[in-house]
Amino acid sequence: MAARRTPAPGRAPGARGALIPGPRPQRLKEAKRRLEEDHQVQLDANAAYEDYRRNGRMKNGRRLGAHSPPKPYRPPEAPEGKINLSDLDSRNVKTPRGWVQGYNAQAVTTADQIVIAAEVTIDSPDFGHLEPMIAAARADLDYAGVTNRLEVVLADAGYWHQVQMQRLMSDGLQVLIPPDANKRKGERPGWHGGLYTFMRRVLATDLGGELYARRQTMIEPVFAHTKFNRRCDRFLRRGRSACRSEWRLINATHNLLKLYKHSTSPVAA
Repeated sequence: MAARRTPAPGRAPGARGALIPGPRPQRLKEAKRRLEEDHQVQLDANAAYEDYRRNGRMKNGRRLGAHSPPKPYRPPEAPEGKINLSDLDSRNVKTPRGWVQGYNAQAVTTADQIVIAAEVTIDSPDFGHLEPMIAAARADLDYAGVTNRLEVVLADAGYWHQVQMQRLMSDGLQVLIPPDANKRKGERPGWHGGLYTFMRRVLATDLGGELYARRQTMIEPVFAHTKFNRRCDRFLRRGRSACRSEWRLINATHNLLKLYKHSTSPVAA
């Protein structure tokens, strides 16, 4: 979802800044502060790494890099990053339509297309968001007093994260995620054996294939209905916290529409 240039009153506690600057001079000052802060982190990280290479020891007691010292890296003297002045939290994320200044909107739905978790991230890929989204769904269900527990997790290939998948499996969840994207012909190079082969074998079975095929009708219609039918394809607020609240409101109204249509549907005689 893209970020629209519309001012927002402020951010929730815990966001990077207390308030979103309104006037342009204040936003310039805040952007400068963030760039300098990120640059200092880069300098400190490089200094810590060089100290580790100089004084660190391997398991056998030998010095690190004694025979093959790493090439010296000189950090830039000034910050080199970029920050969007309309929305300081947004990032240039990749979408099917190209690069967009905005956020990555995430959602978890049930088999009945009811959204049970909605979050906003600044990362283009979905990699690494599997476990956080499942944790958010569980937390929201507990808060709502829902006693039914998650049993099966279906996600596309972009959410493949072997460590997170194994943790979810050890927690009693059945996770079905293909290691190969639909656009790829054949197997992904180097992804053989272990969990890769096991997951391909599971999805090739009648039960696994039938179960995973339900993902297409669970999550895709929700995004299609929200973005194309309801025209909610841009955030109207600025700041990650504000956009997160807006995204949750959009999904809450989606659930209300589902409830309304279910309660007003004709009953068969």
